[in-house]
Amino acid sequence: MQETRSTCPYCGVGCGVIIQSEGTQITSVRGDPDHPANFGRLCSKGSTLHLTASAAVTQQTRLLQPLQRLRRGAMPQMVTWDAALQRATDAFARIVQEHGPDAVGFYVSGQLLTEDYYVFNKLAKGLIGTNNIDTNSRLCMSSAVAGYKKTLGADAPPACYDDVNHAQTLFIVGSNTAFAHPVLFRRIEDSKRANPALKIVVVDPRLTDTAGTADLHLQIQPGTDVMLFNGMLHLMLWEGWTHATYIAQHTNGFEELKATVRDYTPDNVAQTCGIRKEDLLEATRLFACSTATLSLYCQGLNQSSSGTAKNTALINLHLATGQIGKPGAGPFSLTGQPNAMGGREVGGLANLLSAHRDLSNPAHRAEVAALWGVDDVPSKPGKTAVEMFQAAADGEIKALWIACTNPAQSMPDQTTVRRALERAEFVVVQEAFATTATCAYADLLLPATTWGEKEGTVTNSERCISRVRAAVAAPGAARHDWGIAVNFAQRLEQALLHTGPSLFDYATPETIWNEHRESTRGRDLDITGLSYALLDAAPRQWPAPQGSQSKARLYEDGVFHTADGRAQFCNVVYKPVAEQREARYPFSLNTGRLRDQWHGMSRTGTLGRLFGHVREPALQMNPQDMARRLLKAGDLVHVTSKRGTIVVPVQPSAEQSMSQVFMAMHWGEEFISGLSASGQRLAGVNALTTSAVCPESKQPEFKHTAVKVLKAELPWTLLAMAWLPVDQALTARRQLQELMGEFAFATCVPFTGAAAPGAQERSGVLFRAAANEVLPAAVLDRLESILQLQGAEVLRYTDHKRGQRRSMRMHREGQDSLLDGFLLAGDTCAQHWISGLLQDELPAQRYGRAMLLAVSEPPVPVASKGKVVCSCFDVRDVAIQAQVKDCKGTDVQRLAAVQGALRCGTNCGSCVPELQRMVREAPIAA
Repeated sequence: MQETRSTCPYCGVGCGVIIQSEGTQITSVRGDPDHPANFGRLCSKGSTLHLTASAAVTQQTRLLQPLQRLRRGAMPQMVTWDAALQRATDAFARIVQEHGPDAVGFYVSGQLLTEDYYVFNKLAKGLIGTNNIDTNSRLCMSSAVAGYKKTLGADAPPACYDDVNHAQTLFIVGSNTAFAHPVLFRRIEDSKRANPALKIVVVDPRLTDTAGTADLHLQIQPGTDVMLFNGMLHLMLWEGWTHATYIAQHTNGFEELKATVRDYTPDNVAQTCGIRKEDLLEATRLFACSTATLSLYCQGLNQSSSGTAKNTALINLHLATGQIGKPGAGPFSLTGQPNAMGGREVGGLANLLSAHRDLSNPAHRAEVAALWGVDDVPSKPGKTAVEMFQAAADGEIKALWIACTNPAQSMPDQTTVRRALERAEFVVVQEAFATTATCAYADLLLPATTWGEKEGTVTNSERCISRVRAAVAAPGAARHDWGIAVNFAQRLEQALLHTGPSLFDYATPETIWNEHRESTRGRDLDITGLSYALLDAAPRQWPAPQGSQSKARLYEDGVFHTADGRAQFCNVVYKPVAEQREARYPFSLNTGRLRDQWHGMSRTGTLGRLFGHVREPALQMNPQDMARRLLKAGDLVHVTSKRGTIVVPVQPSAEQSMSQVFMAMHWGEEFISGLSASGQRLAGVNALTTSAVCPESKQPEFKHTAVKVLKAELPWTLLAMAWLPVDQALTARRQLQELMGEFAFATCVPFTGAAAPGAQERSGVLFRAAANEVLPAAVLDRLESILQLQGAEVLRYTDHKRGQRRSMRMHREGQDSLLDGFLLAGDTCAQHWISGLLQDELPAQRYGRAMLLAVSEPPVPVASKGKVVCSCFDVRDVAIQAQVKDCKGTDVQRLAAVQGALRCGTNCGSCVPELQRMVREAPIAA
């Protein structure tokens, strides 16, 4: 057994992990008690990392050999690394020579390590001579970057995680922290327990688990954040709650802003935002009059056509009240990805250069050119993410290199993105997983290493740099991302007739890091005092100049990274969302995270356990809106925007306000798909979202899309579920995904049974579909074959006239018969109890005839175990409700009693907010 300290690859909290491995296999993972980000805690995703790296998962999902397609649509064929890199070199060199450097583009990822990022940035801007390199961090953090730079002078979050322990008011805006940054939320819970006087204000259009724990929830209308913040500043001025001395000594531009916010009266703000004036006043008082106010914000501010304005308007409040540069105070942007911050540090965006330098600054370009040993760095701005794919769709960009990201799932306006991938002359996808939607468009697939196999560094939300270490060797022929980029760059140097020594003479990640470190000398993020040796001992925050200690908080002296050392108030005005709701599109669609899933689910989507909390894709809608449209839970609806349509089940949700709907961002065509009436493949939730962007940050507006919701009349329905061998389940899912296009609606997800630590994990596959007419028998035969529902032991019923088919696979276990798999085609009214028999592994011998008849109600009631609340110990809501009804005392005491009896919420803690809500809503025992 070997133990390796590394870092979690999920959110921007940057938790430390200890990986246990035996030989080539990772066997377990636990939180690192010495890491300052998490002190040993992990969330539901992080605590299952080792399961996503199992041999069964790797064999079925990983890209293990270079593959190429000689023509689009053909099956990929294995090729050597030498041949693959030579083909890429030939294609890129030809396109650059024939069409110029800007005819190629690189789209990379906040999940790359800093060293990977650095090489790609140098490859594009230094060797090829194009600034067409951008990252999926553009989709999550670019508005925060622009906001910090416009106000504080540098892209440097001034606060740290420890500030949660010193704050008297937490102002959480546009962030469901309980889901998106669970381990940080555990700190918030701890701080509230230690300091009951701490006040939590949450600003969010949805009544999320985070909002449910707040002392005050401002449930504003989508996109009205600037109106709210300017209205709060109006009240601060009216009540005399601003910090006049701080403003005079440390800021510029306040007088102009004062004139603007005169119009943001409480009446106007309350009406526009949809909140009470009393709540507006209370939130303002708590923010301004607290001894220390810490703002935590994320995609609700960033993913907006006014993203930069929202960020700067919030920072204005901190500057106006002096709530910055002291313990417990400051504007703290929470990064979405594990190394979004590291990518920003090395200039991995189309408008940046290394060490937070600006592309538009000639002096900065000259500094980077000298460091790299090139004549110059191009001054023409590069294409940002949305612009890059639009340029490829228009034929302007001829070649795309995509690394460690899945734009065919995550980018908005999927019609344009897929047209870009189809029209580009040459597409390289450098990826660890062969299962992403983008892989289908690649001319060349290059296998990369992933978590547990990589070496380098990442930087989390609080500017803390951690080492990432390999616990096992790379599987198959996979190579490190930086190594792939270096090998390609060295070949391209020869093809482009580069003279002099190679720009890419890197033998290890540390040699790349040392060059990056030198680029920061004298900059705001100076890390010349750090080294791999120091980082091996413990993570460190920047800045850390040579001879100085790391700084936990910035601007404690009131001196900012601007020309005169003063922060700048930004005079911003409220602008509505890019797409207004109208009669044709009366709903506002919001997208966001699920508790147990991550991004496009290429990793978390391999585990049935992580689907226990939310099993299938669904559109959440206010119950009153559903009633008005005569919709019931589970009904299929067409959700349509100006860009496309998807079909999805609808579910009632008290989290949603009227005229608002929500769908998780994770659901791409790998999990939900179908065929439109015109024959176009539907591509998940981002077939709907708008490519409208913030004019300054170029970040898309994922948080609001105008849509209509209409009931889908698809009379022929199907549900199939089956337990499969662990080493076959993921392959079966990939085969089923190929069938999804046969239906107007289809979803394919994993599920699992007992998930308690030490229990044998089972792998299940669920396939649900609907169509306008009966599907050909050949399609159903293929589906049954994949789910192993063929053979003498399978009970069968077929009614060709009615278009019905039922198949049941059973096995004996002691005195019981257990259901291993079933298919209901043409009539699924029995799905609720038959699926319960299968997933809860209940004795089924009394239901055989009823299952084949598919009666809506079983002859004997099926005692459902309920919905999973605690993924770690497989604790269901039914058990929790039964336990809490007998508990007495305060809510805290009742929660403790439930946890003591069932262990839920005692491992990772991700389910604690939901447990608290269930306890609050349960009547107190007499």
